[in-house]
Amino acid sequence: MEYDVYVQTCPTRLVLDRLADKWAVLVLGKLDDKPVRFNQLKREIDGISQKVLSQVLKKLERDGLVSRSVFATVPVTVEYAITPLGRTLALTVTALTRWAEENIEAVLKAQQKYDRSA
Repeated sequence: MEYDVYVQTCPTRLVLDRLADKWAVLVLGKLDDKPVRFNQLKREIDGISQKVLSQVLKKLERDGLVSRSVFATVPVTVEYAITPLGRTLALTVTALTRWAEENIEAVLKAQQKYDRSA
């Protein structure tokens, strides 16, 4: 079967929807180095709520991009890690976040220029 993201009914749009979510991009970026516990992710991703983080992790796990490991400790320890499929996105996610950090000043200037002329 051929997939075409420009066709509305193409299932590849689901992947684009996931990656268009800033929280998913940030979670994948944090998982790129090593497995991370839930609360550590929450601390390191400023502004994300517990509910949203839980939802994002479940969606990424369902998509096969993140794995969840439960360890029988007291209390129970849960770690999340990027999967081999998720790792194929790692360079793209890193490039996207780096581009945002490197180009934010130009974007802000363009927005100011646009707003002044509007």
